[in-house]
Amino acid sequence: MKGFTHIDSDGKAKMVDVSGKKPQLRIAKARGKIILQHETCDLIRKNEIKKGDVLTVSEIAGIQAAKHTPELIPLCHPLQISKISVRATSESDGVSVASEVKCIGQTGVEMEALTAVSVALLTVYDMCKAVDKNMQITEIHLVEKTKKDIE
Repeated sequence: MKGFTHIDSDGKAKMVDVSGKKPQLRIAKARGKIILQHETCDLIRKNEIKKGDVLTVSEIAGIQAAKHTPELIPLCHPLQISKISVRATSESDGVSVASEVKCIGQTGVEMEALTAVSVALLTVYDMCKAVDKNMQITEIHLVEKTKKDIE
């Protein structure tokens, strides 16, 4: 199957060999949102959710998730990540999450950025499920990925 980087000549899944690629500064940004009832948003803003500080806990969960991406996504390379930021923001209709992941390496960090957002939103869901039965995780997407030569 010529042209597919993650499939060998027998059609089996494989991890791509990036050993011939030069290290570059890799940056990826992702976003997502969870739609919540207005009452739930108020409880989050007032820090009255029984499980604790929803925004802070979800940010920490996102950071942890980005670090564990190769354990969750089978063909992802383990990377030496140099920065992970996850920001959860309370909005009138829910919580939005933005992530940024950086490394100097031979492959990108978009899966880490997307995993950070996904798990941060799942954490909001977990922490709010007792008070909100209509939550909806939505709009998870890669905002940007860049690579730059290093000198």
